[in-house]
Amino acid sequence: LADSRRLPFADGEFDAVASVWLLHLAGGAENVRAIVAECARVLRPGGTYVTTVDKGASHNVGSDIDAVLAARPAGVAHDAAHLVEAYAREYGLEPVGGARFTGHGQGRSPRRTVADLRRGWFVTLPPGEPLAEEFAARLAVLPDQDRPRPDPVFTLAAFRKSPA
Repeated sequence: LADSRRLPFADGEFDAVASVWLLHLAGGAENVRAIVAECARVLRPGGTYVTTVDKGASHNVGSDIDAVLAARPAGVAHDAAHLVEAYAREYGLEPVGGARFTGHGQGRSPRRTVADLRRGWFVTLPPGEPLAEEFAARLAVLPDQDRPRPDPVFTLAAFRKSPA
């Protein structure tokens, strides 16, 4: 257990490093950059770093829920693929591939989305604020309140540390 911005490992100690479901929670560009830098630091030359990117966008599956939420205030995606790639390159990591995978059983229903909205899951719509309640009311009239919409599709990015 450690702070991912200051890993307690020696330089070049690992063949592979992963930070899955982390960067979107890092709290800002400076923290994402620091995490990527640490992952690069602890990789041996030729090692591989794998991470999830664009986490928030993965839930946009073209559903009626997405249509309602499209008008919400935009947030900053600190785990945007292009930003993570830029940080990776800055620390000697070159893109080598990626993959997409479905989060089976993770599709949103309108009722669950309202609950998520009211518990603060959507950071640009603080719970209890009038705008959040407007979105909740619009979601509450969608049909099939308990039917999950399509599952999200998540994105992985892979990078390789330049050989010494």
